[in-house]
Amino acid sequence: MNENEQQQMAQAIVAAHGERFGTIDDTAQTQGLDNGEDAVYHAAKAACLRLGFIEIDADVLGRAWQAQTLRTGRFDAAAWPVAPVDFGMGPFPPAQRPGAFPPCPTNLGLYAVLPDAAWVGRCARAGVPTVQLRFKSEDSAAIEREVRAAVDAVRGTQALLFINDHWRSAIAASAFGVHLGQEDLDALTQDELQQIRQAGLRLGVSTHGYAEMLRADAVSPSYIAMGAVFPTTLKKMATAPQGLARLDAYARLTRGYPQVAIGGIDEARLQAVLATGVGSVAVVRAIVTAQDSEGTAARWQAAIEGARS
Repeated sequence: MNENEQQQMAQAIVAAHGERFGTIDDTAQTQGLDNGEDAVYHAAKAACLRLGFIEIDADVLGRAWQAQTLRTGRFDAAAWPVAPVDFGMGPFPPAQRPGAFPPCPTNLGLYAVLPDAAWVGRCARAGVPTVQLRFKSEDSAAIEREVRAAVDAVRGTQALLFINDHWRSAIAASAFGVHLGQEDLDALTQDELQQIRQAGLRLGVSTHGYAEMLRADAVSPSYIAMGAVFPTTLKKMATAPQGLARLDAYARLTRGYPQVAIGGIDEARLQAVLATGVGSVAVVRAIVTAQDSEGTAARWQAAIEGARS
C-alpha cells in the first residue's frame, strides 16, 4: 500500500467520525504513515491524532483497528473499534478471570464522592447507593480515624463504601472497596495488589482514555471510572475533557465492567450521560454544595434508576 492509499484510508476514518468526535488537527493526517504491513495501524493512528486523541490513545486505536481488520478480513472506516478482543483485553466477564477483584453491582447508581465521614453518613442515610470517602490529609492517624468513622457511618444502611487512595486503612477498617487513580495503581507492587484482593476489597480504577483503560483492565478491577466527561474546576486534569462521544465509545468497549462516569456532570447533562449506557454517575460537589442535599440526591438517583427501566 502506497502513501497515497494510506492517506485516503486515514481521510476515510476522519470523514466517517469527524462530526462525532470533532476534527482537531489538520496537520496530523500525514504523521506516522508507513508503507509496511501495518498500513492500517499507521493510517488509523494518524486519523485518530487528527480527531484529537492524544498520542498514546491514538496508538492504541491504531493497533485495535489493525486487529479488527485482520479479524474481519476487511478494512471498514466506519467501524470504530469496540470489540475488547481487538484491544487485547482479557476475557469477559472480568470477574471470572483468575486473580480478578471481587465483583460489585453492575449498576452502582448515584456515586457520591465526599470529603469526610460526616458527609458519607449523611448521604448513606439519605439512600445514596454508592459513596466514596475522598479524605485529604498528610496525618496518617487522622486518615485512620476518618476511614473507620466512614465505615461506621454506613453501617446499617445499604450504601457501598469505597475509600479513595488509602487502601491499607480500608483493609484495616473492612471497607467495601477502594478506589485508585492511575498513578496510585502504577505505584502498587503486585504483592500490594494481592493484599487488597486477599482482603476481599473491591477495586475501582479511574481512567482518562484508551491506554488507561487497558492498564486498568490488566488487573481486572471491580469497576472502571471514566472521565472527566466535561470540564471541571475541581482539580487540574492531565487530559482534556473526554466528551459524550468518547464516553459512549469507552462504555461500549468496557461493557463487561460496571461503569462510572465522572467529571463536570450536572443535572442538565445527566440524561445525555446515562444514554451512553453507563450504570453509575459520580458527583463530587453537586450534593455537597446543594441547598437541599437529600432532595438533590433523590432526584439524581431517580433519574439514574429511570434510565435503567
